[in-house]
Amino acid sequence: MILDRIVESTKHRVAAEKLEQPLEDVKAAALALPSDTGFPLEAALRQQDFNFICEVKKASPSKGIIAEHFPYLEIAKEYGLAGAAAISVLTEPEFFKGSKQYLQDIAAAVNIPVLRKDFIIDEYQIYQAKIWGASAILLICACLDVSALTRFRQLADSLGLSALVEAHDAEEVQMAIDCGARIIGVNNRNLKDFTVDVNNSVRLRNLVDDDVIFVSESGLETPEDIQVLRDNHIGVALMGESFMRAPNKIEKLAYLYGSIYYKPAVKICGISKIETIPAIVEAKPDYMGLVFAPSKRQVTVAEAKELVLELRRKESAYINIAAQAWTQQVKESDAVDLNGNDTNGSDVEHASQRIKTVGVFVNETIENIVSAVDIAGLDVVQLHGDEDETFIQVLKEKTTADIWKAVQVCNADDAKAWLDSAADMLLFDAYHEDERGGTGHSFDWTSLDTVERPFMLAGGIDATNVARAIRTVRPYGIDISSGVEIEGRKDSQQISAFMELVSAINK
Repeated sequence: MILDRIVESTKHRVAAEKLEQPLEDVKAAALALPSDTGFPLEAALRQQDFNFICEVKKASPSKGIIAEHFPYLEIAKEYGLAGAAAISVLTEPEFFKGSKQYLQDIAAAVNIPVLRKDFIIDEYQIYQAKIWGASAILLICACLDVSALTRFRQLADSLGLSALVEAHDAEEVQMAIDCGARIIGVNNRNLKDFTVDVNNSVRLRNLVDDDVIFVSESGLETPEDIQVLRDNHIGVALMGESFMRAPNKIEKLAYLYGSIYYKPAVKICGISKIETIPAIVEAKPDYMGLVFAPSKRQVTVAEAKELVLELRRKESAYINIAAQAWTQQVKESDAVDLNGNDTNGSDVEHASQRIKTVGVFVNETIENIVSAVDIAGLDVVQLHGDEDETFIQVLKEKTTADIWKAVQVCNADDAKAWLDSAADMLLFDAYHEDERGGTGHSFDWTSLDTVERPFMLAGGIDATNVARAIRTVRPYGIDISSGVEIEGRKDSQQISAFMELVSAINK
């Protein structure tokens, strides 16, 4: 059987590795690393209604070479941008063409958990996983008995590594349960003959308690496959070949999530330079933020007025260009289908959507806020200080601008305290003792699990975590500032790339 051959090969490999680097040395290196990790894989897999562990895999015994061109680091980074919960990295060299180098490099480059996927038969490999940067290991029931599974799972726990315990049938699921697994994966591919049955995990789901993370592995290709898992209370899929063969990992993940997600509003905050306005108009966020409070992005009321005027001038020019292009296309019959319907008018409509302006104030007087709204032509007032409900209600009586209240979040109680606010929108941001927004730091998004009213999400949002933010938190909108800056200045390419990414996530 293939599995027997892989296990035999692994024994020889581990023996050779021990000669190069003795167990005592590897163990000492692993024990010198922090073990109080919080088990990030488990935290990540519990964060939303469905999660993907995406695999970096060059080859397999059943499919041969999957990726001749194998830019493994680019693949891993794209998984991160796409919103994967975690990345699985093959380190088995003979049958899967894996490498420890792949694991080490990927773990150092991404900000999501990394699973060492290998055929672990010796504690030596667990210590290796720790020093290579893994957050978790794979333990396969078909390779180990309950005693070994338990011993290896406990060792992983002591090092701060999660253990994904993989089963294939009811007997192996019971083995996983008996060893105390907190994550149980059911492989839809039989490791003995590599046949695939995508319903295998569905049949075995009811054998596992709900408090155990349940993962369906292999053979999953379509949104319909994922919906079947959802319908059967399975919240995680580990996928390899399907993702590896997809030319665009971001669009592939969006496709698998199906149509339950949406394109959130985007606010780009901290605009302070006239030269940034063309990039804003081209990128078309929903909101442009101007900071009136003391900060490196602060603008005066006079400067804000000029920025808003320039925004409106550029928008008008942009609309005129789009309209002219559309008119020319109509004349050439390129914009009309066989039924006479306009096929490019939506481009003009998109161009004509006005970007709303948001003024950010911290502990400012009502009189000064109202004056700034009138002079600069602001659509929204964002209160980012210690303003209370009375302040908000009085302000609402004195201006027609929408009122947003920013709430710094340390825990769920911070968010809960504002759920009945009269503010038109709440904006949840990371708490920082000395700064109010724009710090580049995020917070624990699970603090917002009970928030049912629409809200904006701020705090450390950038290209590396926006997909995860959208799918985990499902906010009305995303507020980004430092995430589209280079050396403290707004960058047009960063702005454009971020908006394209948000669009791709929700295709």
